[in-house]
Amino acid sequence: MSAVNRKGSRQAGLFADEPDGPFAGVVLNRPVDAVWTYRIPSRLVERLHPGGRVTVPLGKGNTPAVAYCVWIDEELDPGVDPGRVKDVLDVLDDPPLIDPTMLELTRWMAGYYACAWGQALDAVVPAGVKKGAGTQIRVYLTVPDEVRLARETLTLSPKQAEVLAVLCRSEVPLTIDDACRLARCATGPIAALRRQGYVHTVRRRAAKPDKAIEPEAEPPRAPLILTDEQRVVLKTMEPRLTEGGFATFLLHGVTGSGKTEVYLSAIEQVVARGREAIVLVPEISLTPQTIRRFRRRFPKVAVLHSHLSDAERHRHWRSIASGDIQVVVGARSAVFAPTRKLGLIVIDEEHESTFKQETAPRYHARDVAVKRAQMEGVPVILGSATPALETWRNAELGRYTRLDLTRRVESRPMPEVALLDLRHEKPVPGTLVGGLSEPLRKAMQDALDVGGQVILFLNRRGFHTFILCPKCGHVVKCDACDVALTHHKGRRRALCHACDAERDPPTCCPACQAPSLHYGGIGTERLEREVKAAFPDRVVRRMDSDTMRSPGSHEQVLRAFKDGQVDILLGTQMIAKGLDFPNVTLVGVVNADTSLHLPDFRASERTFQLVAQVAGRTGRGDRPGRVLVQTFCPDHPAIVRAAHHDYLGFVGDELARRQEYGLPPFGRLVRLIARGPDESVVRVFLDAVAEALRSPASAAGVDLLGPSPAPVIKIRNLHRYHLRLRAATAGPLQTLLRAVMPTITTPHGVELVVDVDPISLL
Repeated sequence: MSAVNRKGSRQAGLFADEPDGPFAGVVLNRPVDAVWTYRIPSRLVERLHPGGRVTVPLGKGNTPAVAYCVWIDEELDPGVDPGRVKDVLDVLDDPPLIDPTMLELTRWMAGYYACAWGQALDAVVPAGVKKGAGTQIRVYLTVPDEVRLARETLTLSPKQAEVLAVLCRSEVPLTIDDACRLARCATGPIAALRRQGYVHTVRRRAAKPDKAIEPEAEPPRAPLILTDEQRVVLKTMEPRLTEGGFATFLLHGVTGSGKTEVYLSAIEQVVARGREAIVLVPEISLTPQTIRRFRRRFPKVAVLHSHLSDAERHRHWRSIASGDIQVVVGARSAVFAPTRKLGLIVIDEEHESTFKQETAPRYHARDVAVKRAQMEGVPVILGSATPALETWRNAELGRYTRLDLTRRVESRPMPEVALLDLRHEKPVPGTLVGGLSEPLRKAMQDALDVGGQVILFLNRRGFHTFILCPKCGHVVKCDACDVALTHHKGRRRALCHACDAERDPPTCCPACQAPSLHYGGIGTERLEREVKAAFPDRVVRRMDSDTMRSPGSHEQVLRAFKDGQVDILLGTQMIAKGLDFPNVTLVGVVNADTSLHLPDFRASERTFQLVAQVAGRTGRGDRPGRVLVQTFCPDHPAIVRAAHHDYLGFVGDELARRQEYGLPPFGRLVRLIARGPDESVVRVFLDAVAEALRSPASAAGVDLLGPSPAPVIKIRNLHRYHLRLRAATAGPLQTLLRAVMPTITTPHGVELVVDVDPISLL
């Protein structure tokens, strides 16, 4: 069956007779970039609009499939065979779920991120909305327009006339029960009107009558007194906030400089003129503390995060779409919130890798937010103490307006940072050997003795991070992944952090059968035991994905820490950002090197950002803060610059290195990953893909690097090979992908992933 290019490629189906319009173009959630043409039957004409979902017959067996309507035309495209066009079967969404701007945005996403339009559309609508969670199908009565006009001339019984009058007077559709109640009659008159064609029925989804419990209202809090720098920043943004118009602002503010207050004040200006705001934060920053700040300033806030049930997410979606919400706060996918009068988008901690989607479409929420703001003519604020180098470069080139907050609120000093060289640390007799060096242990004691609180950061879960055979050197790995197993002592299990598989810890070496194994490395579970042994009279709590599983556990621990009921808080990156506890006087980075030596050109940038962000958790109150960073690489530029709070120095070092090798932001990358159960098939296939790309790539000025085994060569029993495409700008890469990718056929069992602007090369 052939495809015809018009507003994208259309695919015709099979239909017996030559159809009359109108016609709908639909796309499916499949990796096929085609728009298929279907006829809209007269019974569905009034209900179907672009942006709504439909069911259509697909293939020779006419299997019903869900599709998205992307356009409606009265005339059939000349290139489509009229005899091969089928009818739309049904309309699933009335009104449509997606507005014209979002249709345009998803079309851009499909082109930029090299995916099908249907895949981009499916990512926009949450699963709970598509399933209609928290709703039920109800039957409503409608009166055709011609019956309304001729109502006075119809011959009807008194009860029938009363029912018809009730239906015509109502401004909203009525159910049969509603009509009976208002007309004070049984169902007989309604049935008679339906038989005569004076009343029609339509099935629509409606919310179930039992309403969800709303969150407890936060007591309002007056805006804080702004600093001089905050006032200057808001003054610069004011024309766009009060009058509208697209602009991208990079708010570069050191930790504790009051970026959140700038967001809140900016949103107040937008809400004051009847507009709405979207605030994107990393999932780990969706803490109760963050949410409370917004609810204290705005009465109508919707919070979208991964722990919502489908029904809750659907309820929020409906509230946002109806205009009942002033501020939407959420993680990555909240960028698609169906606001109808958008006035501002804010991306907090814009450098965070969690804003990148890991499945198709592999979009970056920051870049999608900028594109949506451009389409809707509204400003966008990107905030960070450690902006991504791509964002910084855009500001240098004048594409973004850079605004600086160089000082902390109330002129509080930045915390003193000291580097502890672990190469020269010796274990203290009588202590548990592990994560705490003697200087860090003593600093913790000093901070606790004067009533301060301590945060310890270690971005590795588990008790031991590897299991090693001292005889043959074999490292025990997951059976399904090329990843060392992590020992979780509390659960008495060895876990794979790539695929979540778990097994009993081995009793002997799987390779040489030696009876003794060495358990090494330190994770948060082991650190917790060590801290409790060193400070037995103190309250210690651990926050990682192993301990924060039950609903509300995250909030309970943070509330206890804020109230002073916890002395030492330790954990992974979920405690590194977004927390503001004035009584924290010491932060310890137990191992700053966990991501420093990964085979990824962003390793230095991530290390700098993580150390700088976690260091910012202290010294935020009246008491000065101190940071101790343990490292085996105290001379590494990323760690030295982070210790001196020297972002500009780090940027200068790193941008020079990136420019030398043509790496982002001085070039654009696309990563292609082939994965499958048979390594040889995957390798041969990607070699063939590379060969198909090589000549066109060379002609287009695109460098091809690889193919080669991926750094983690196997995950979930799938072998992985990758290659990279590099060009000075995005245009040649997109042209190359559009020309070559449709010609590639993947072998059975092999998947080819196209990752545009990858943030990880592992």
